[in-house]
Amino acid sequence: MAQSINESVYRIDSFSVPQEARTAFMSQLAETQQFLTTQAGCLQNLVLEHASGADRFNMVTVVQWASPEAFAQAKEAMMAARRASGFDAQGFMQKLGVEANMANYVTARQASDQSLPWGYSSPISR
Repeated sequence: MAQSINESVYRIDSFSVPQEARTAFMSQLAETQQFLTTQAGCLQNLVLEHASGADRFNMVTVVQWASPEAFAQAKEAMMAARRASGFDAQGFMQKLGVEANMANYVTARQASDQSLPWGYSSPISR
């Protein structure tokens, strides 16, 4: 399992969703989550809602993929499904007034394993 975790790609998206858009946004998010969960290599698929603390992003999704290849295949499958259905994710979010911060992540490794990409060695022990 440790090797799988080290090879994982995490897609973490944060959304600022206006209260009046929450129902429509959550409905679309549920469809996306259901689709992604069926894709090969999906290890974990979470939708989180902001519960406390100061932050403008009130929704977060975290999807863990077994490998970069699994992520790439799922991304292509999602894009194909959206093309086939005519769904425009960017237009949908713009219409609802949703702001997004979307990025891919990998696990940060200890200095003994490998330096982090930005040259900082993590002081966190395993």
